[in-house]
Amino acid sequence: MQIAIGSDHAGYSLKQTIKGCLSEMGHTYEDFGCYDSGSVDYPDIAFAVADAVANGRFNQGILICGTGIGMSMVANKVPGIRAAICHNTFSARRAREHTNANVLCIGGRIVGEGVVREVITTYLGAEFIGGRHARRLEKLHAREQRDT
Repeated sequence: MQIAIGSDHAGYSLKQTIKGCLSEMGHTYEDFGCYDSGSVDYPDIAFAVADAVANGRFNQGILICGTGIGMSMVANKVPGIRAAICHNTFSARRAREHTNANVLCIGGRIVGEGVVREVITTYLGAEFIGGRHARRLEKLHAREQRDT
């Protein structure tokens, strides 16, 4: 799987752990920044990752900031993006199975290195189950089309 990944300064350290996990799992990734712990504006990174996923260059995106909230708010402004904040395996599984999320957002100040490996593995291993959930996503897409 090809993954676009990015973080702000608060998520930089955890992003390094996630990149190692992705490599161990056999996934390829491109890092969209930031590249050190210096302060950056998270919207710049989130838009870059979300655009790369929305235009089909990457299968999935992963964004990390202090809480995951800011990154998810920005990513969800991009048509075609379904960003989900997941801090445990239950929410990670549901994000893929029920909402077909295509960007995972994580709080670098909330999730530790041990848990993040489980969250990433669960999220990337789960698949959209369709059914009644597909009907709900169709409503989301219809609204996106109306607003663009």
